[in-house]
Amino acid sequence: MANMKDRGTIKWTSIMMPEHIEMLKEVWKEDERIEKPVIDEQQMEENSFALQRSMANDLTVKVKYHNGFNFSYASIKVIDMNPSTKKVRGTDPKSKEVLTLLFEDISEVTIL
Repeated sequence: MANMKDRGTIKWTSIMMPEHIEMLKEVWKEDERIEKPVIDEQQMEENSFALQRSMANDLTVKVKYHNGFNFSYASIKVIDMNPSTKKVRGTDPKSKEVLTLLFEDISEVTIL
């Protein structure tokens, strides 16, 4: 009996209602959530400097930001930085899509 493999919830899915299966999938997805890290002051200054340099020199930057669930990456050209609302607006050079990010969600900025 020690060698018996447990199939986990797979063995129960045949008797579960579709709504229950959907709820279980949502719970499992929540387990994969990545918490937004606390960015130290030095990293925030570096990010701010890179974004300002990008805006002044019309450079493209790669931004790593927290989207509420995990991290996303975007290449943007910075259009506007608003210190009062703490938002950064930029456009994707390929698709011309406008992206607005909160400065506190940005964890890393790399000038390309």
